[in-house]
Amino acid sequence: MPGFSLLAHACATEPLHVANLLHGRTLYRLTSYSSGGDAVTSASQQTVLPREALAEVETHPDMVLVCGPAKLPGGIPDDLAVWLKRLAASGVLLGGIGGGTEALARLGLLDGYQATLPWQRFEAFAAAHPRVRLSQQLFEIDRDRMTCGGGTAAMDMMITLVESHHGAALASRISEYFVMERIRMGDEPQQIPLRSRLAHAPASLVEAVQLMEANIEEPLSTHELAEHLGISRRQLERLFKKYLKSVPSRYYLDLRLQKARRMLRESDQPAGEIALQTGFSSAAHFSTAYRNHFGMTPREERLG
Repeated sequence: MPGFSLLAHACATEPLHVANLLHGRTLYRLTSYSSGGDAVTSASQQTVLPREALAEVETHPDMVLVCGPAKLPGGIPDDLAVWLKRLAASGVLLGGIGGGTEALARLGLLDGYQATLPWQRFEAFAAAHPRVRLSQQLFEIDRDRMTCGGGTAAMDMMITLVESHHGAALASRISEYFVMERIRMGDEPQQIPLRSRLAHAPASLVEAVQLMEANIEEPLSTHELAEHLGISRRQLERLFKKYLKSVPSRYYLDLRLQKARRMLRESDQPAGEIALQTGFSSAAHFSTAYRNHFGMTPREERLG
């Protein structure tokens, strides 16, 4: 769709091309389409010439990805709407890249599904599409729908898809081909800038979260945070409840456990060391907190 991200488009399609290259035979055949068959200009003013117009499509694809600008202008072209609805009725896997998620949602094709899109659109999307179970993760693959936060998240999503089709070994080789440090998992949250997450919050709340993020190894108590900010503990708790729907201690624990999860997935450090680096007094305390939060122990996380 006009205004699409060329980066997201490439991140979604290149892993499939490289899968063919590394496997030595054709696993995926790629075809690009556009409404009316005309050339489409990306957000960076690069032009892509689709192979076919939607009206000329005779084959029945296994998967269709809609790549659009983060904020969709205007409506969905009639030929695209008709085509996508027909594919959905036939059980074709449909995906949204960037604003492609909104295109699917506007057609009712994400109702009842878990889906995500670029973080800048969370608030407006949630208000406009209450029947979609909005996620703030990097990507979501829910039955016959797949969506992502755009940009490089599209690459993680597609490599994960290849892994489900052809195994972890090929997925790892694709990651190495692109010099990726690792394949990010779909359950990882999008890294939303703090100022954007708390755009309408008082400066004291923003400062409180910044203090938490800067003191993971030696966590501050709620009383110490409030004292540093020059407000009462009760005031601080009210701010967290109003703007973050949480209490300070729970929010802080989530920050620490999310960091621990990244360390478990990305490093070979012993769980005991990770426990200390994320503010837990013992490996046993860390393991219990981790299991209560994620439904698995640190050891099970690594084995998975």
